Amino acid sequence: MRSVTLNTSNGGYQVLRARLSGSGYARDARSKSLNNGSPSGKRTDAHVVFLTYFDAYLALYKKSTEEPEEFWADVAQEFYWKKPPSGPMLQYNFDVNKGNIYIKFMEGAKTNICYNILDRNVHERNLGEKVAYYWEGNSPDHHQNITYNQLLRNVCRCANALKLLGVKKGDRVAIYLPMIPELVYTMLACARIGAVHSIVFAGFSSESLCERIMDAQCNILVTADGVYRGDKLINLKKIASEALERCKERYVPVCCSLQYAHFFAFKYDFMYVLCSLSRSAWPRVQHAVYTAHTVCTKQCASIHSFISVQGVLHTVTGYMLYTSLTFKYVFDYHHDDVYWCTADIGWITGHSYITYGPLANGATSVLFEGVPVYPHVGRLWEIIEKYGVSKFYTAPTAIRLLMKYGREPLYDLSSLCVLGTVGEPINPEAWLWYYDVVGQQRCPVIDTFWQTETGGHVLTPLPAATPLKPGSATCPFFGVQPAILNEHGEELEGEAEGYLVFRKPWPGIMRGVYGNQERFESTYFRKFPGFYVTGDGCRRDQDGYYWITGRIDDMLNVSGHLLSTAEVEAALTEHPSVAEAAVVSQPHAVKGECLYCFVTLKDHKEFNRTLMEELKRKGQREKIGPIATPDFIQNAPGLPKTRSGTGILHFQFLPTSLLSLLNSSVSPVLQVRSCEEFCDKSPAMKKTWVTFRPWLTPRSWRCCSAKDVRRQRKISYDLSLLMPLCVTLCVVRTLGLG
Repeated sequence: MRSVTLNTSNGGYQVLRARLSGSGYARDARSKSLNNGSPSGKRTDAHVVFLTYFDAYLALYKKSTEEPEEFWADVAQEFYWKKPPSGPMLQYNFDVNKGNIYIKFMEGAKTNICYNILDRNVHERNLGEKVAYYWEGNSPDHHQNITYNQLLRNVCRCANALKLLGVKKGDRVAIYLPMIPELVYTMLACARIGAVHSIVFAGFSSESLCERIMDAQCNILVTADGVYRGDKLINLKKIASEALERCKERYVPVCCSLQYAHFFAFKYDFMYVLCSLSRSAWPRVQHAVYTAHTVCTKQCASIHSFISVQGVLHTVTGYMLYTSLTFKYVFDYHHDDVYWCTADIGWITGHSYITYGPLANGATSVLFEGVPVYPHVGRLWEIIEKYGVSKFYTAPTAIRLLMKYGREPLYDLSSLCVLGTVGEPINPEAWLWYYDVVGQQRCPVIDTFWQTETGGHVLTPLPAATPLKPGSATCPFFGVQPAILNEHGEELEGEAEGYLVFRKPWPGIMRGVYGNQERFESTYFRKFPGFYVTGDGCRRDQDGYYWITGRIDDMLNVSGHLLSTAEVEAALTEHPSVAEAAVVSQPHAVKGECLYCFVTLKDHKEFNRTLMEELKRKGQREKIGPIATPDFIQNAPGLPKTRSGTGILHFQFLPTSLLSLLNSSVSPVLQVRSCEEFCDKSPAMKKTWVTFRPWLTPRSWRCCSAKDVRRQRKISYDLSLLMPLCVTLCVVRTLGLG
């Protein structure tokens, strides 16, 4: 049984005491009293006031879904519009059987997002002297305060420099920069002059950068000379030069490049180097990025947009309104808050909740260039204490990483009021550690679910309004209407588990995949006509709360039972010795597939047979059921992460290929065939495999037979060394890791 008692005393963020028990995922992680409130003395002026449960939220949500025109018109009144919309507030078609898929919001309206989030803050709201960003470099010795006046001035200077290079409204600009102030200047400069920015994470390889430049058809590249990430130096100029050469070889001309002097000039004098693609080297001549006048007039547009890493296209009106509103309510932002999102602007989280959302609300944010454990494991807590951060937003992966170093951050975290997570479902053990240790049992943990495609939060609790459950994304944000479907497209009511979809669009949803309408429709709308398909599995509990169970393609079929990797991993990480876990499938003669689990232990914990038995018995059989008992558990000191650090890489087909390749009893011909099948799953890997295959297919293999035993064993032994290397290189190249 589950009991909930609400204590509304002491004001501020309210207290939720939830006792959870049973056998379900996350909901039943641990019986514990949770205080999601803040101590007396904290603010009581939350944007959504806590009533009986969350009546205030329900009232606003009802209006947003039943009267969307009026609801979003009220939100739009907070912004400047050069031209009002000429038609309905929202028009759309989600059914591929009724024609092309489209989403139109405030059609005909014209504005400029840079003007709304900078000029108006400076000239109308008198925030010119307020700090927009506390920039904290990779080294604690490098830091800078940037006011709204300084931000506006530098954005104008950068915009004028881009205009001198010939950038005009509608042009695409590739930005390949680390987390330095110039990254914000450049993306807002693009928005100011009506150009489309495509930001590439400054850790991708030259091949990945080249592909993204070509996908967006960019004619300008903005980069820096180099950057330190931790103690590792990344030569961005070299990578960018190689990418431009690749573009040239593929007949995709990039007119010119702009390079900031970052590594060699830590004072950030806002310098750049011009370079023509036709030249053989980057000249070392530096010019200030401004013309005689620092003012740059705005270019208002109805379709100005940006392109994300995946080619997802967002437009300005809906995206501006949605990121502004979600930031305000989800983080309960107030004018005296200091907000910090640890993501990289190269990913959508950085677009929405480091740049556009915070600036639209006149917020003060921390912009962090470094990594969580450099130069010491307390770097994040040190920064929170240094700037008095009150709203903190990070990834579950970072939380699990820091869990390994104990329960006592040796810094003053009393300024924190709200904690947030993003990037992947958070397992209950990490949620509770975050709540207990970082939030000191007084800060609500806001577990947000959203995607690059959604533009902003779609399932999320609201501080002071939503009772929390560890691991649940709780309820939909305003205007968002989720549903759960089964494999046949039938909508499930009440408690259910299946595909997470959305019935109707909201302002921040993607408008398409740049230059590829077919991919847009087939990926998100063809499987279930009439719905936007997220690609995620979801469970709705008896209270109507939503629990993300992981990507649909991260489902494991064990003896005919579908198991979510996130569900199994969550059960493993509940063990006090386990910091992280990743689960993949392994072929099984009887079950079809069985579970192969990788676990990373906390410091000073030993991997032994006793631990393995505990993980199999308590971690899986008792939490999920006997069907979820792992056949293999392997100790992994470090699990591979995505480049953003937001999650563990899952390749459902990778372990099968690698484990079979390592098996010397498999014939070399079958090993090669297995490797080819693996690499065929990605065009990039297939291309890399073509390069490596000649190394592994000597003519002598064709005459291999059972009689030539020693030769057969020799070839198999060589393959056991070479095959995994080749496959790993294929994966590395595909992900842009090298």
